[in-house]
Amino acid sequence: MNIIEIIESYHNENLQFSGTILMKDQNRVMLEQGHGYANRSEQIRNSANTRFGMASGSKIFTAVAILQLIENGQLTLDTRLSDCAAVDTFPRFHPAITIRHLLTHSSGISDYFDEEVMSDYAELWTDLPMYTMSTTQAFLPLFAKKTMKFAPGERFSYSNAGYILLGWIVEQVTKMRFQDVVERYIFERCEMNDTGYYRLDQLPARTAIGYIEEGESWRSNIYAVPVIGGPDGGAFTTVHDMEKFWNALMGNSLLSKDMTDEMLSPHIQSNEYIHYGYGVWIMILNREIFKYYVMGSDPGVEMMSSVYPQCATQLHILSNNGKGAGAITRSIDEGLFNR
Repeated sequence: MNIIEIIESYHNENLQFSGTILMKDQNRVMLEQGHGYANRSEQIRNSANTRFGMASGSKIFTAVAILQLIENGQLTLDTRLSDCAAVDTFPRFHPAITIRHLLTHSSGISDYFDEEVMSDYAELWTDLPMYTMSTTQAFLPLFAKKTMKFAPGERFSYSNAGYILLGWIVEQVTKMRFQDVVERYIFERCEMNDTGYYRLDQLPARTAIGYIEEGESWRSNIYAVPVIGGPDGGAFTTVHDMEKFWNALMGNSLLSKDMTDEMLSPHIQSNEYIHYGYGVWIMILNREIFKYYVMGSDPGVEMMSSVYPQCATQLHILSNNGKGAGAITRSIDEGLFNR
């Protein structure tokens, strides 16, 4: 498998990748490369130290924060949402919804952005200014009074709203802002010094602007996503910080071994090969776990971060033009599986 050839093939199909790729095994860096521009106006190129938006890829941080509270005895997997909220907060939600249901996207709650029926995330902010979405609480009115899609535990249905609720529970228990909890108990512990929940109008140095391409023209994504990330996604990170996170998680530095094993176990099935743990996707091939991964996609953002346990390899691809991360990862997956 030649990784450079995979990337060049992608470019030859006129699908220009803008972002950064890091691939490592236990002994060496197999590839570390930046492509395209972090800032097109200033012609600042992407590098291995550039920070990128994660979109839904940062749901895994929400899951870890919840599991830490469970290990501290402040919650359980079977704690009901109704135990954390006033009776009239979510009037149409089933009373049996638990934290386990929320973690595994099986709660049955109607999403505020339902990926089963919607495709353009930016449309959400046509009538609702994205700059008002600066707190976890601000998202609740988008779905709190909707009717259920199905009974809790009936099936898998990817739910951004479910992870908003997990973040809201974190805030209820800790009496802290969700972002502050994650930064203190996950990012600082992992020494992820280039990762955070940054406002789009206050981006720090070395942060890629997300670009939405429209033919030969482009624009930034500042009006297409919430002004700051939260429990359902939107943190910023680098490829090296994602390596630090996975090393800490797999090394049981964030959770106990038993809880880490529970998190990384397949709890519900999305399709023939894809399962879901707690905040993490799991691909199973030939009855063995081929990889653990997180992924995210927003206007101007796409990322895939994967760990392949059988060959002790990590692959992190972060993009700031909303394409390439998934396609390149799939090609590398094929090479790893067939070698």
